[in-house]
Amino acid sequence: MVENGGEFYDRQEVREPEQRAAQMFTALPGLIRHAIDNAPGMAAHLDGVDAAAVTTPEALAELPVLRQSELVAKQAAEPPFGGLAATPIARLSRVFVSPGPVAEPESVRTDYWRFARALFAAGFRTGELIHNAFSYHLTPAGMMVEAGARALGCPVVPAGTAPTPRQLEAIARLEPVAYTGTPSFLRSLLDEAAASGRPAPFARALVAGEALDEDRRAEFRARDGVDVFQCYATADLGLVAYESEPRDGLIVDEAVIVEIVKPGTGDPVGADEVGEVLVTSFNPDYPLIRFATGDLSAFVPGISACGRTNRRIRGRLGRADRSAKVRGRFVHPHQVAEILGRHGLAKGRFVVDHAGGDDRLRLLVEAPAAGGDLAEAVGVSLREVTSLRGEVEVVRPGSLGDDDEVIDDRRG
Repeated sequence: MVENGGEFYDRQEVREPEQRAAQMFTALPGLIRHAIDNAPGMAAHLDGVDAAAVTTPEALAELPVLRQSELVAKQAAEPPFGGLAATPIARLSRVFVSPGPVAEPESVRTDYWRFARALFAAGFRTGELIHNAFSYHLTPAGMMVEAGARALGCPVVPAGTAPTPRQLEAIARLEPVAYTGTPSFLRSLLDEAAASGRPAPFARALVAGEALDEDRRAEFRARDGVDVFQCYATADLGLVAYESEPRDGLIVDEAVIVEIVKPGTGDPVGADEVGEVLVTSFNPDYPLIRFATGDLSAFVPGISACGRTNRRIRGRLGRADRSAKVRGRFVHPHQVAEILGRHGLAKGRFVVDHAGGDDRLRLLVEAPAAGGDLAEAVGVSLREVTSLRGEVEVVRPGSLGDDDEVIDDRRG
């Protein structure tokens, strides 16, 4: 599906932002109704929700967040999908098992994971042979790319995690012009191919699964002649966002709604603040509503210079769901949010380190005045919420920065 003279994958990418929002929020009540009617686990999660009323971002923000820890628990209690899948297992084509363990369904729909859009934006075109080094074993990454490549009309070398010498032999023999996989394995393949005297023929690459800094990207282009793009996807959701030629942020996929919220809560952050990525997926087989990815990101203002009009995010900026074990008990980001909420505070952070050989827990909270009464009251809440004793430090607003790190474990 390539439209608009081949410049964009389809017309959805260039809709007016207001038109896109209106269309998605018009369709959202039907998605929620479908999930409630066909996925018992989602019906329980959304108990009491009036699907017909969820027609605005504000109404969506009132719905409960679905966290991966809950998903794991639901699946353990009711295998394989915890009642969250809206399609019977007999109508699926594959069932994957990712670390967690988490099971993910794949139906027979064309480009189920919606990867063709990301491949097209990265310059992949019909007929190009792709060397696909994402794993094909249990996790869906390899099939995500393959399904998108098939929709785009690109044949694939299913290299997966085969031994590097075998992959280099296949590359030398078949001469694929494009690569998909992690950036670190791309570096390894390129280095070993060059050392063998038969440089890899890759002209472009779409990478994911690891951070890609601009220095590494520039090195791929200058030293190896490979034009590298990145995308953001998860095994639960498929494609979430992808890069285009200007590389001015990752453009949100057309089949999801992305929210950025304060970690541990469902409350939206400010326009340019860092927060946790929540995704609502318009996937009729697996309709995850306000699914917390555990990743930190922030929206980029405006639209991309490439002409695609959807919102953009800055990519993965860290993890929001990091937990830490302190004196035998786990502390979690949502506990920070609960403590802050009790006292009308906006920002806080657990800091865990060693003091005299023992674990030490501190809670840093931002407040205009460092009053002892506030620290004492927050300390009481800290003990009630975590069942741990800890120190409370009141710091001036802005002291904790804008990275939204919620748990800082300094024990190495």
